[in-house]
Amino acid sequence: MSLRLAFVTLVFVLPTFAQSALYAQCGGTDWTGATTCVAGATCTYVNDYYSQCLPATSTTTTPSVTPSTTTTTPIIPSTTTTTSTSSILSASTGCPTLPSNPSLTANSKLPNPFKFFSGASVTTKADWQCRREELFQLLQTYELGTLPPKPQTVSGSLSSNTLTINVSDSGKSISFSVSISYPSSGTAPYPGLIAYGGLSFPAPAGVAVITFNNDDVAAQVDSTSRGQGKFYTLYGSGHSAGALTAWAWGVSRIIDVLETTADTKIDLTKIGVTGCSRNGKGALVAGAFDTRIALTIPQESGSGGAGSWRISDAVLQSGTKTQTASEIIGEDVWFSKNFEPYVDQVNVLPFDHHLLAALVAPRALFVIDHSTIDWLGPRSVWGCMKTANKIWQALGVADSMGISQAGNHDHCAFPSVQQADLDAFVNKFLKGQSTDTNIIKTDGANELGYVESDWVDWTVPTLS
Repeated sequence: MSLRLAFVTLVFVLPTFAQSALYAQCGGTDWTGATTCVAGATCTYVNDYYSQCLPATSTTTTPSVTPSTTTTTPIIPSTTTTTSTSSILSASTGCPTLPSNPSLTANSKLPNPFKFFSGASVTTKADWQCRREELFQLLQTYELGTLPPKPQTVSGSLSSNTLTINVSDSGKSISFSVSISYPSSGTAPYPGLIAYGGLSFPAPAGVAVITFNNDDVAAQVDSTSRGQGKFYTLYGSGHSAGALTAWAWGVSRIIDVLETTADTKIDLTKIGVTGCSRNGKGALVAGAFDTRIALTIPQESGSGGAGSWRISDAVLQSGTKTQTASEIIGEDVWFSKNFEPYVDQVNVLPFDHHLLAALVAPRALFVIDHSTIDWLGPRSVWGCMKTANKIWQALGVADSMGISQAGNHDHCAFPSVQQADLDAFVNKFLKGQSTDTNIIKTDGANELGYVESDWVDWTVPTLS
Protein backbone atom coordinates (compact mmCIF):
# COMPACT_ATOMS: atom_id res chain seq x y z
CA MET A 1 0.00 0.00 0.00
CA SER A 2 2.82 2.42 0.85
CA LEU A 3 4.37 1.86 -2.60
CA ARG A 4 1.02 2.59 -4.23
CA LEU A 5 0.69 5.80 -2.24
CA ALA A 6 4.22 6.78 -3.19
CA PHE A 7 3.44 6.20 -6.85
CA VAL A 8 0.24 8.25 -6.67
CA THR A 9 2.14 11.04 -4.96
CA LEU A 10 4.76 10.97 -7.72
CA VAL A 11 2.07 11.18 -10.41
CA PHE A 12 0.69 14.31 -8.84
CA VAL A 13 4.10 15.85 -8.24
CA LEU A 14 5.50 15.40 -11.75
CA PRO A 15 3.16 17.84 -13.53
CA THR A 16 4.46 20.67 -11.37
CA PHE A 17 7.72 20.62 -13.37
CA ALA A 18 7.84 22.75 -16.53
CA GLN A 19 7.67 20.76 -19.75
CA SER A 20 10.80 20.46 -21.86
CA ALA A 21 10.86 22.40 -25.13
CA LEU A 22 11.16 20.81 -28.57
CA TYR A 23 14.64 19.26 -28.91
CA ALA A 24 15.36 19.80 -25.19
CA GLN A 25 16.50 17.02 -22.86
CA CYS A 26 13.71 15.14 -21.07
CA GLY A 27 15.41 12.17 -19.42
CA GLY A 28 18.50 10.09 -18.83
CA THR A 29 20.69 8.86 -16.00
CA ASP A 30 21.01 11.55 -13.29
CA TRP A 31 18.57 13.84 -15.16
CA THR A 32 16.53 15.90 -12.67
CA GLY A 33 14.64 18.21 -15.02
CA ALA A 34 11.27 17.87 -16.75
CA THR A 35 10.40 14.46 -18.17
CA THR A 36 7.45 15.53 -20.31
CA CYS A 37 7.50 17.57 -23.51
CA VAL A 38 5.51 20.47 -24.91
CA ALA A 39 2.56 19.69 -27.18
CA GLY A 40 3.60 18.14 -30.48
CA ALA A 41 6.74 16.55 -29.07
CA THR A 42 7.48 13.14 -27.56
CA CYS A 43 10.19 12.29 -25.04
CA THR A 44 12.33 9.94 -27.12
CA TYR A 45 14.97 7.59 -25.72
CA VAL A 46 18.41 8.10 -27.26
CA ASN A 47 20.52 6.15 -24.80
CA ASP A 48 20.73 5.49 -21.06
CA TYR A 49 22.18 8.95 -20.46
CA TYR A 50 20.00 11.06 -22.72
CA SER A 51 16.39 11.34 -23.89
CA GLN A 52 15.22 14.24 -26.06
CA CYS A 53 11.91 15.93 -26.97
CA LEU A 54 11.48 15.20 -30.66
CA PRO A 55 8.56 15.90 -33.01
CA ALA A 56 5.69 13.53 -32.24
CA THR A 57 6.20 11.58 -35.49
CA SER A 58 9.43 10.19 -34.02
CA THR A 59 9.37 6.76 -32.42
CA THR A 60 11.16 5.51 -29.33
CA THR A 61 13.96 3.12 -30.13
CA THR A 62 16.84 1.59 -28.26
CA PRO A 63 19.88 1.63 -30.53
CA SER A 64 22.16 -1.38 -30.36
CA VAL A 65 25.76 -0.33 -30.78
CA THR A 66 28.77 -2.44 -29.93
CA PRO A 67 31.87 -0.24 -30.09
CA SER A 68 34.95 -1.95 -31.45
CA THR A 69 38.38 -1.46 -29.97
CA THR A 70 40.13 -2.97 -32.97
CA THR A 71 41.76 -0.72 -35.55
CA THR A 72 41.21 -1.93 -39.07
CA THR A 73 42.79 -1.07 -42.38
CA PRO A 74 41.06 1.99 -43.84
CA ILE A 75 38.45 1.24 -46.47
CA ILE A 76 38.16 3.68 -49.36
CA PRO A 77 34.50 4.20 -50.35
CA SER A 78 33.74 3.50 -53.97
CA THR A 79 31.28 6.39 -54.12
CA THR A 80 32.56 9.29 -56.20
CA THR A 81 31.80 12.94 -55.52
CA THR A 82 29.78 14.92 -58.02
CA THR A 83 30.98 18.44 -58.79
CA SER A 84 28.33 20.91 -57.66
CA THR A 85 27.05 24.16 -59.11
CA SER A 86 28.81 27.51 -58.85
CA SER A 87 26.80 28.48 -55.75
CA ILE A 88 28.42 25.56 -53.94
CA LEU A 89 32.15 25.29 -53.32
CA SER A 90 33.61 24.53 -56.73
CA ALA A 91 37.04 23.62 -57.99
CA SER A 92 39.31 26.56 -58.80
CA THR A 93 41.57 26.53 -61.84
CA GLY A 94 44.97 25.20 -60.94
CA CYS A 95 43.95 23.52 -57.70
CA PRO A 96 45.68 20.23 -56.89
CA THR A 97 43.59 17.11 -57.38
CA LEU A 98 43.15 14.31 -54.91
CA PRO A 99 44.49 10.86 -55.83
CA SER A 100 41.81 8.42 -56.94
CA ASN A 101 42.74 5.97 -54.18
CA PRO A 102 44.27 8.08 -51.40
CA SER A 103 46.28 6.48 -48.63
CA LEU A 104 45.11 7.54 -45.17
CA THR A 105 47.59 8.00 -42.32
CA ALA A 106 46.62 8.00 -38.66
CA ASN A 107 46.97 11.36 -36.94
CA SER A 108 45.92 11.77 -33.30
CA LYS A 109 46.08 15.59 -33.55
CA LEU A 110 43.54 17.89 -35.18
CA PRO A 111 44.65 17.89 -38.85
CA ASN A 112 46.45 20.96 -40.15
CA PRO A 113 44.12 23.25 -42.13
CA PHE A 114 47.10 24.76 -43.90
CA LYS A 115 48.48 21.60 -45.47
CA PHE A 116 47.00 20.06 -48.59
CA PHE A 117 46.40 16.32 -48.63
CA SER A 118 49.65 16.08 -50.61
CA GLY A 119 51.57 17.84 -47.84
CA ALA A 120 52.04 21.10 -49.75
CA SER A 121 51.56 24.28 -47.73
CA VAL A 122 48.67 26.73 -47.96
CA THR A 123 50.33 30.16 -48.16
CA THR A 124 47.79 32.43 -49.90
CA LYS A 125 44.07 33.11 -49.80
CA ALA A 126 43.86 31.60 -53.27
CA ASP A 127 45.50 28.46 -51.90
CA TRP A 128 42.86 28.41 -49.18
CA GLN A 129 40.09 28.34 -51.77
CA CYS A 130 41.73 25.23 -53.23
CA ARG A 131 42.20 23.69 -49.80
CA ARG A 132 38.56 24.39 -48.99
CA GLU A 133 37.49 22.58 -52.16
CA GLU A 134 39.72 19.65 -51.22
CA LEU A 135 38.14 19.45 -47.76
CA PHE A 136 34.69 19.67 -49.33
CA GLN A 137 35.47 16.61 -51.43
CA LEU A 138 37.04 14.69 -48.53
CA LEU A 139 34.10 15.31 -46.19
CA GLN A 140 31.67 14.05 -48.80
CA THR A 141 33.76 10.98 -49.56
CA TYR A 142 34.43 9.78 -46.02
CA GLU A 143 31.63 11.14 -43.85
CA LEU A 144 28.68 12.99 -45.35
CA GLY A 145 28.00 11.45 -48.76
CA THR A 146 27.75 13.04 -52.18
CA LEU A 147 26.02 16.39 -52.59
CA PRO A 148 24.22 16.28 -55.96
CA PRO A 149 24.59 19.26 -58.27
CA LYS A 150 21.69 21.64 -58.83
CA PRO A 151 18.82 19.64 -60.36
CA GLN A 152 17.79 20.06 -63.98
CA THR A 153 14.72 22.10 -63.03
CA VAL A 154 14.07 24.15 -59.91
CA SER A 155 11.03 26.41 -59.73
CA GLY A 156 8.75 27.75 -57.07
CA SER A 157 5.85 29.95 -56.07
CA LEU A 158 4.81 32.12 -53.16
CA SER A 159 1.27 31.96 -51.80
CA SER A 160 0.61 34.10 -48.75
CA ASN A 161 3.55 33.16 -46.47
CA THR A 162 4.17 29.72 -47.97
CA LEU A 163 7.02 29.24 -50.42
CA THR A 164 6.75 26.05 -52.50
CA ILE A 165 9.86 24.51 -54.06
CA ASN A 166 9.43 22.28 -57.11
CA VAL A 167 12.34 20.13 -58.27
CA SER A 168 12.70 17.80 -61.27
CA ASP A 169 15.65 15.70 -62.31
CA SER A 170 16.06 12.66 -64.56
CA GLY A 171 12.33 12.19 -64.96
CA LYS A 172 11.49 12.40 -61.24
CA SER A 173 9.86 15.30 -59.41
CA ILE A 174 9.27 16.39 -55.82
CA SER A 175 7.84 19.43 -54.06
CA PHE A 176 8.25 20.75 -50.54
CA SER A 177 7.29 23.97 -48.80
CA VAL A 178 8.65 26.39 -46.22
CA SER A 179 6.80 29.05 -44.26
CA ILE A 180 8.03 32.63 -44.02
CA SER A 181 7.27 34.70 -40.91
CA TYR A 182 7.92 38.34 -41.67
CA PRO A 183 9.04 40.70 -38.89
CA SER A 184 6.85 43.45 -37.46
CA SER A 185 9.77 45.88 -37.63
CA GLY A 186 12.37 46.80 -40.22
CA THR A 187 12.03 47.43 -43.93
CA ALA A 188 11.79 44.97 -46.82
CA PRO A 189 13.75 43.30 -48.26
CA TYR A 190 14.42 41.62 -44.91
CA PRO A 191 17.33 39.41 -43.90
CA GLY A 192 16.13 35.80 -43.94
CA LEU A 193 17.00 33.17 -41.35
CA ILE A 194 16.35 29.58 -42.48
CA ALA A 195 15.49 27.62 -39.32
CA TYR A 196 15.60 23.84 -39.29
CA GLY A 197 12.37 22.81 -37.53
CA GLY A 198 11.81 26.36 -36.26
CA LEU A 199 13.84 28.68 -34.05
CA SER A 200 15.20 27.67 -30.64
CA PHE A 201 16.04 31.25 -29.68
CA PRO A 202 13.98 34.48 -29.81
CA ALA A 203 13.30 35.69 -33.34
CA PRO A 204 15.67 38.58 -34.07
CA ALA A 205 13.94 41.91 -34.69
CA GLY A 206 13.76 42.89 -38.33
CA VAL A 207 14.62 39.40 -39.61
CA ALA A 208 12.26 37.09 -41.52
CA VAL A 209 12.22 33.49 -40.25
CA ILE A 210 11.96 30.77 -42.90
CA THR A 211 10.89 27.53 -41.21
CA PHE A 212 12.26 24.45 -42.97
CA ASN A 213 10.74 21.05 -42.24
CA ASN A 214 13.98 19.21 -42.91
CA ASP A 215 12.45 15.87 -41.86
CA ASP A 216 10.29 16.05 -45.00
CA VAL A 217 13.42 16.09 -47.18
CA ALA A 218 15.23 13.34 -45.24
CA ALA A 219 13.75 11.42 -42.33
CA GLN A 220 15.62 11.18 -39.01
CA VAL A 221 13.40 8.96 -36.88
CA ASP A 222 16.11 6.42 -36.03
CA SER A 223 18.65 4.13 -37.68
CA THR A 224 15.93 2.60 -39.88
CA SER A 225 15.22 5.94 -41.60
CA ARG A 226 17.98 5.70 -44.19
CA GLY A 227 16.83 6.44 -47.71
CA GLN A 228 13.49 7.91 -46.63
CA GLY A 229 12.29 11.39 -47.57
CA LYS A 230 11.82 13.46 -50.70
CA PHE A 231 15.54 13.76 -51.42
CA TYR A 232 15.66 9.98 -51.80
CA THR A 233 12.47 9.96 -53.87
CA LEU A 234 14.42 12.05 -56.35
CA TYR A 235 17.83 10.38 -56.13
CA GLY A 236 17.08 6.86 -54.92
CA SER A 237 17.01 5.23 -51.50
CA GLY A 238 20.56 3.95 -51.98
CA HIS A 239 22.10 7.39 -52.50
CA SER A 240 25.28 7.90 -50.47
CA ALA A 241 24.13 11.17 -48.88
CA GLY A 242 23.27 11.04 -45.20
CA ALA A 243 20.44 13.18 -43.89
CA LEU A 244 22.77 16.13 -43.13
CA THR A 245 23.79 16.36 -46.78
CA ALA A 246 20.22 15.85 -47.98
CA TRP A 247 19.05 18.72 -45.78
CA ALA A 248 21.86 20.97 -47.04
CA TRP A 249 20.70 20.18 -50.58
CA GLY A 250 17.20 21.25 -49.49
CA VAL A 251 18.47 24.55 -48.11
CA SER A 252 20.20 25.25 -51.41
CA ARG A 253 16.95 24.63 -53.27
CA ILE A 254 15.15 27.07 -50.95
CA ILE A 255 17.73 29.72 -51.81
CA ASP A 256 17.42 28.89 -55.53
CA VAL A 257 13.70 29.63 -55.36
CA LEU A 258 14.17 32.77 -53.26
CA GLU A 259 16.46 34.01 -56.03
CA THR A 260 13.89 33.48 -58.78
CA THR A 261 10.53 34.17 -57.11
CA ALA A 262 9.17 37.70 -57.04
CA ASP A 263 7.86 39.41 -53.92
CA THR A 264 9.48 37.15 -51.31
CA LYS A 265 10.79 40.34 -49.65
CA ILE A 266 14.01 38.55 -48.66
CA ASP A 267 17.45 40.16 -48.99
CA LEU A 268 19.43 37.48 -50.84
CA THR A 269 22.73 38.89 -49.59
CA LYS A 270 21.67 38.46 -45.94
CA ILE A 271 20.62 34.82 -45.57
CA GLY A 272 21.35 32.87 -42.40
CA VAL A 273 20.76 29.28 -41.33
CA THR A 274 20.25 27.82 -37.87
CA GLY A 275 19.05 24.77 -35.97
CA CYS A 276 19.49 23.18 -32.56
CA SER A 277 20.81 19.76 -31.54
CA ARG A 278 20.55 17.35 -34.50
CA ASN A 279 19.23 20.24 -36.56
CA GLY A 280 22.25 22.25 -35.46
CA LYS A 281 24.43 19.62 -37.11
CA GLY A 282 22.37 20.16 -40.24
CA ALA A 283 22.68 23.93 -40.10
CA LEU A 284 26.47 23.68 -39.87
CA VAL A 285 26.65 21.43 -42.93
CA ALA A 286 24.34 23.72 -44.92
CA GLY A 287 26.44 26.76 -44.07
CA ALA A 288 29.61 24.86 -44.96
CA PHE A 289 28.27 23.70 -48.31
CA ASP A 290 26.46 26.75 -49.74
CA THR A 291 28.45 29.96 -50.08
CA ARG A 292 25.30 32.07 -50.48
CA ILE A 293 24.70 31.74 -46.73
CA ALA A 294 26.03 34.84 -44.95
CA LEU A 295 25.69 33.65 -41.34
CA THR A 296 25.62 30.10 -39.96
CA ILE A 297 24.36 29.55 -36.38
CA PRO A 298 24.55 25.94 -35.15
CA GLN A 299 23.11 25.69 -31.65
CA GLU A 300 24.15 22.98 -29.17
CA SER A 301 24.98 20.64 -32.06
CA GLY A 302 27.34 18.36 -30.09
CA SER A 303 29.27 15.50 -31.65
CA GLY A 304 28.73 15.34 -35.38
CA GLY A 305 28.25 19.09 -35.37
CA ALA A 306 30.61 21.56 -33.75
CA GLY A 307 32.38 18.83 -31.78
CA SER A 308 35.54 16.98 -32.73
CA TRP A 309 35.47 13.22 -33.34
CA ARG A 310 38.98 12.87 -31.94
CA ILE A 311 38.44 14.93 -28.81
CA SER A 312 35.10 13.23 -28.08
CA ASP A 313 36.80 9.84 -28.20
CA ALA A 314 39.39 11.08 -25.70
CA VAL A 315 36.69 12.49 -23.40
CA LEU A 316 34.86 9.14 -23.40
CA GLN A 317 38.11 7.27 -22.74
CA SER A 318 38.73 9.51 -19.73
CA GLY A 319 35.47 8.30 -18.18
CA THR A 320 32.96 11.00 -19.18
CA LYS A 321 29.84 9.75 -20.94
CA THR A 322 29.73 11.66 -24.21
CA GLN A 323 28.60 10.93 -27.73
CA THR A 324 31.20 9.61 -30.17
CA ALA A 325 31.31 8.56 -33.80
CA SER A 326 30.88 4.88 -32.96
CA GLU A 327 27.68 5.63 -31.01
CA ILE A 328 26.16 8.18 -33.35
CA ILE A 329 25.87 5.91 -36.38
CA GLY A 330 23.60 3.60 -34.40
CA GLU A 331 21.35 6.43 -33.30
CA ASP A 332 20.26 7.88 -36.63
CA VAL A 333 21.08 8.33 -40.33
CA TRP A 334 22.69 11.76 -40.31
CA PHE A 335 25.91 10.49 -41.88
CA SER A 336 26.70 8.49 -44.99
CA LYS A 337 27.19 4.74 -44.83
CA ASN A 338 30.68 5.60 -46.11
CA PHE A 339 31.48 6.87 -42.62
CA GLU A 340 30.93 3.55 -40.86
CA PRO A 341 34.37 1.99 -41.53
CA TYR A 342 36.02 4.92 -39.72
CA VAL A 343 33.97 5.39 -36.57
CA ASP A 344 36.29 3.21 -34.48
CA GLN A 345 39.43 4.72 -36.03
CA VAL A 346 38.65 8.41 -36.43
CA ASN A 347 42.36 9.25 -36.29
CA VAL A 348 42.76 8.07 -39.89
CA LEU A 349 40.25 10.61 -41.17
CA PRO A 350 42.05 13.39 -43.07
CA PHE A 351 39.85 15.98 -41.34
CA ASP A 352 37.89 16.67 -38.18
CA HIS A 353 35.06 19.09 -37.61
CA HIS A 354 37.24 22.15 -37.21
CA LEU A 355 37.71 21.62 -40.93
CA LEU A 356 33.98 21.19 -41.57
CA ALA A 357 33.54 24.57 -39.87
CA ALA A 358 36.42 25.88 -41.98
CA LEU A 359 34.33 25.47 -45.14
CA VAL A 360 32.26 28.40 -43.88
CA ALA A 361 35.31 30.73 -43.82
CA PRO A 362 35.62 33.59 -44.53
CA ARG A 363 31.83 33.91 -44.16
CA ALA A 364 30.34 34.30 -40.69
CA LEU A 365 29.91 31.42 -38.23
CA PHE A 366 28.53 31.78 -34.70
CA VAL A 367 28.42 28.65 -32.54
CA ILE A 368 25.97 28.64 -29.64
CA ASP A 369 26.90 25.88 -27.24
CA HIS A 370 26.17 24.32 -23.83
CA SER A 371 28.92 23.87 -21.25
CA THR A 372 27.30 21.51 -18.72
CA ILE A 373 25.69 18.64 -20.66
CA ASP A 374 28.38 15.99 -20.96
CA TRP A 375 26.59 14.11 -23.71
CA LEU A 376 26.98 17.15 -26.01
CA GLY A 377 30.74 17.09 -25.48
CA PRO A 378 31.37 20.66 -24.29
CA ARG A 379 35.15 20.14 -24.09
CA SER A 380 35.12 18.66 -27.58
CA VAL A 381 33.09 21.54 -29.01
CA TRP A 382 35.17 24.18 -27.25
CA GLY A 383 38.48 22.75 -28.44
CA CYS A 384 37.21 22.09 -31.96
CA MET A 385 35.70 25.54 -32.49
CA LYS A 386 38.52 27.41 -30.79
CA THR A 387 40.80 25.62 -33.25
CA ALA A 388 38.49 26.40 -36.17
CA ASN A 389 38.79 30.10 -35.41
CA LYS A 390 42.44 29.87 -36.45
CA ILE A 391 41.34 29.58 -40.09
CA TRP A 392 39.51 32.91 -39.82
CA GLN A 393 42.60 34.32 -38.12
CA ALA A 394 44.75 33.28 -41.07
CA LEU A 395 42.29 34.93 -43.46
CA GLY A 396 42.39 38.16 -41.47
CA VAL A 397 38.75 38.02 -40.33
CA ALA A 398 38.95 36.38 -36.90
CA ASP A 399 35.87 38.29 -35.70
CA SER A 400 33.71 36.63 -38.36
CA MET A 401 33.74 33.40 -36.35
CA GLY A 402 32.81 33.03 -32.70
CA ILE A 403 31.62 30.62 -30.02
CA SER A 404 29.58 31.35 -26.92
CA GLN A 405 29.33 28.50 -24.42
CA ALA A 406 27.05 28.69 -21.38
CA GLY A 407 25.61 26.03 -19.09
CA ASN A 408 23.01 25.26 -16.44
CA HIS A 409 19.93 25.29 -18.67
CA ASP A 410 17.93 22.68 -20.57
CA HIS A 411 19.16 21.54 -23.95
CA CYS A 412 18.01 23.98 -26.68
CA ALA A 413 16.50 26.29 -24.05
CA PHE A 414 18.40 29.41 -25.10
CA PRO A 415 19.65 31.32 -22.00
CA SER A 416 19.41 35.10 -21.82
CA VAL A 417 23.13 35.28 -20.97
CA GLN A 418 23.91 34.46 -24.62
CA GLN A 419 21.47 36.97 -26.12
CA ALA A 420 23.98 39.82 -26.49
CA ASP A 421 26.45 37.52 -28.26
CA LEU A 422 23.77 36.34 -30.69
CA ASP A 423 22.61 39.90 -31.31
CA ALA A 424 26.16 41.00 -32.13
CA PHE A 425 26.49 38.41 -34.92
CA VAL A 426 22.97 38.87 -36.29
CA ASN A 427 23.24 42.64 -36.26
CA LYS A 428 26.61 42.64 -38.05
CA PHE A 429 26.16 39.89 -40.61
CA LEU A 430 22.42 39.99 -41.31
CA LYS A 431 21.69 43.66 -40.66
CA GLY A 432 24.96 45.31 -41.71
CA GLN A 433 25.56 47.07 -38.39
CA SER A 434 28.91 47.68 -36.71
CA THR A 435 29.21 45.42 -33.67
CA ASP A 436 31.95 43.70 -31.69
CA THR A 437 31.97 40.02 -32.66
CA ASN A 438 35.27 39.06 -31.05
CA ILE A 439 33.45 36.38 -29.07
CA ILE A 440 35.37 33.26 -28.08
CA LYS A 441 34.20 32.40 -24.60
CA THR A 442 33.05 29.64 -22.26
CA ASP A 443 31.79 29.71 -18.70
CA GLY A 444 33.45 26.33 -18.13
CA ALA A 445 36.35 26.37 -15.67
CA ASN A 446 39.87 25.85 -17.04
CA GLU A 447 38.57 25.69 -20.62
CA LEU A 448 36.66 22.53 -19.63
CA GLY A 449 39.95 20.65 -19.49
CA TYR A 450 40.91 21.36 -23.10
CA VAL A 451 44.68 21.71 -23.54
CA GLU A 452 45.56 23.08 -26.98
CA SER A 453 49.05 21.57 -27.09
CA ASP A 454 47.49 18.11 -26.86
CA TRP A 455 45.65 18.66 -30.13
CA VAL A 456 47.35 21.33 -32.24
CA ASP A 457 50.89 20.83 -33.51
CA TRP A 458 50.83 23.41 -36.29
CA THR A 459 51.03 27.20 -36.45
CA VAL A 460 48.75 29.77 -38.06
CA PRO A 461 50.13 31.50 -41.15
CA THR A 462 49.08 34.91 -42.40
CA LEU A 463 47.62 34.16 -45.82
CA SER A 464 48.46 36.77 -48.43
